[in-house]
Amino acid sequence: MSLSLTGLGDSPRERLRDRLQAAGRGAFSSRPAGIILRAMSKTARLRRTIEKARALTSEKRWDEAAAAYREALRLCPTDAELHTCLGDVLQTLGQGGEAIAAYEKALQLHPHFHPAWYSLGCAWLAKDEDAIAASCFEKAVALNPRHAPSQHNLGKALYKLGLTDESIERFRAAIALGEGFLPRTAIATAIPGSPTADHQAVLEARRQWAQIHLPPADPAKAFVRQPPDGRRLRIGYLCSFFQSANWMKPVWGLLNHHDRQRFQVFLFSDAAEAACVPGGYARHPTDQFHDISGLSNAAAAERIEACELDVLVDLNGFSRVSRLAVLALQPAPVQAAWFNMYATSGMACYDYLVGDEHVVLPEEEGFYTEKILRLPCCYLTFEVLYPVPEATDPPARTAGGLTFGCLASQYKITPQVVETWSEILRLSPGAKLFLKNATLGRAANREFLLQRFERCGVSRDRIEMEGPADHVPFLAAYGRMDVALDTFPYNGGTTTSEALWQGVPVLTFRGDRWAARQSASILSAAGLNAFIADSREDYVRRAAAMAQASETPLWLAELRRAMRSRLAASSLCDTAALARHMEALYGRMVEAWWARQGQSGRGR
Repeated sequence: MSLSLTGLGDSPRERLRDRLQAAGRGAFSSRPAGIILRAMSKTARLRRTIEKARALTSEKRWDEAAAAYREALRLCPTDAELHTCLGDVLQTLGQGGEAIAAYEKALQLHPHFHPAWYSLGCAWLAKDEDAIAASCFEKAVALNPRHAPSQHNLGKALYKLGLTDESIERFRAAIALGEGFLPRTAIATAIPGSPTADHQAVLEARRQWAQIHLPPADPAKAFVRQPPDGRRLRIGYLCSFFQSANWMKPVWGLLNHHDRQRFQVFLFSDAAEAACVPGGYARHPTDQFHDISGLSNAAAAERIEACELDVLVDLNGFSRVSRLAVLALQPAPVQAAWFNMYATSGMACYDYLVGDEHVVLPEEEGFYTEKILRLPCCYLTFEVLYPVPEATDPPARTAGGLTFGCLASQYKITPQVVETWSEILRLSPGAKLFLKNATLGRAANREFLLQRFERCGVSRDRIEMEGPADHVPFLAAYGRMDVALDTFPYNGGTTTSEALWQGVPVLTFRGDRWAARQSASILSAAGLNAFIADSREDYVRRAAAMAQASETPLWLAELRRAMRSRLAASSLCDTAALARHMEALYGRMVEAWWARQGQSGRGR
C-alpha cells in the first residue's frame, strides 16, 4: 500500500523549526541592520505560511494546502522538504505527474533526502511503474534502512515484478521494524507462490496472520437448525468478484446447475446483481441475492447469519483479504472454501477446503487447518457463458518457428520461471516468446524483464512483450502463440482454462504444492496429459522437442481446430456433473455437523 503525506509528520516540522530558530539566533548578525530586518520579516512570513499549509493539510483542505506550500516555496525555493510536502499534497489530489516533478526538484536540491525518495517511489508505484518505484525505494532503504514503510513498499514493487522471495524478505524487514498488518498480509497472500516456501512455511505464515489480525472465534456460538430431512439445504456463496465474468466460469457453471428442488441458493456479493448477469448468472426464482458491498464485515456476517444457512462457501480466499473477517465471525454452522483458496487458509473458522485428487496429496493434509474434501472431477471445471473470439490457426503454420507464450500476471513470472523459459529458448534456436500482462504496459517494466532474460543468455529480439487489453482483445492475443508455457510454482487457473478454450495447449509440470498443480488438474480433465511434464527438467525437454519437430505446426493446427469440441465433451466442461458432486459434498458436510450435535448435545 502506498503511504502518502510522509513528509508532513512531527520530524519534518521539527527540522524546519530548528532551521528557523537558527536563523533567529543570529545567522544574519554580521549583515547591515536593514538586510537583517528584511530577512527576519521574510522568515516570519515563511513561518506563518508553513504553519498555514500544515493546518490546511490537517484539515484535508488539499487545494488550499497546495497553494500555501507553493507560496512557501516562493519565499524559500531551495528547501527540499517543502518541495516534498507539496508533492505529497499533490499526490493526495491525484496529480501524480506534478507530484513527481516536486519530488524530483527536491532531490535535485538534496540528493540524499530520504523522504523525497520514499514519496517518489510511492508516486511511481501508484502509476504502476513498478521498476522505477523499486529503484526509488531501494535508494530510500539505503538512506534509511530502519524506515518500515520504505521496506514494505519496496517489497510490494518487487512482488509485482515477479521477485516474490525478495519481496517477502522486505516484508519481513518491515515487520521487524514495527509494521504489522500490511507486510504480514502481503506475506500471507504471496507465500503460496514463493519458490522457496514449503507447506510448513505457508501454514505458519497464514496461521500467524489469522491469529493476529482476525477477530477471535466465539466458543459459545451455537446454531439452531431444523433437521435436514424433508427440506432443502440452504447454501450460501460469499464473493467479491461475481461481476468478473472471466473469473466466474467455474462458479456460474456450478450455480446454474444446482438442483433447486434440493438446495436453495444464497449469494452474498460485493457487486450489484445487475453487474453479475452478463457474466452468465441465470437467477432462479428461489435464489436470494444480497448486495453486501455497503456493509461492514460485522453487518455482512449478521446478514448471512439471518439467512440461517446450512453451509457458507467462501469464493474469495486471500484475493479479498478484507472479507476474511466475515468468515472469522462464523455466520454459518458449516463453512467451506472452494475455487479461490489454493493453499490452507490457516484459519480455524473454515471447516472444509474443496479440491481434487491432483492438487492435494494425502500426505500433505497435515499442513492444512481445514479438512480436505476431494471432488471426483477437476475442482476448476468450467463453462464459458459469454462471447469470446474464435480460435485461429497457430502462427507456426506461417512463421517458420514456434512461438511460446504466456498471458499470466507478472507476479507469477519469478526468476526461476525466467531461467527455465530462457533454457527452453536456448535449446530452441528458431523459437520466440510472447508475453502480455498489465505490468508490461510500462516501458520500464518491460526493460526490467528483458534484462532478466538477457542475463540468462537470451537476446531481446526473441521476446515480444505487450501490456493489458480489454478481455476480448486479450483473449484474441492467444492467436499469436502456438503453445502456452505455464508459470510455477503459481500455475495458471483462469489463464490455463482460457488458453485451452482459445485452442492453445498449455505445457506444465506437477509441482510440490496445490498452486503448482492447478494446471495439471485442468489438463488431466481435458484429456491433455501429453502436456503435463513430470518435472521442471521434463518440462524443458518437452518444450524444446516441440520446437524442434517439423511436424509440430500441423499437429498443433489439428489440435486447435478440435479443441473446443474436445473440451465440451470432456469432464473439464461438465458443470452439471460438478454441481452434483458439490451437492454430494454439501450433504456430507451437513450430515457431519448434525452428527457432532448429537455427540455434544448442542449446536456449534
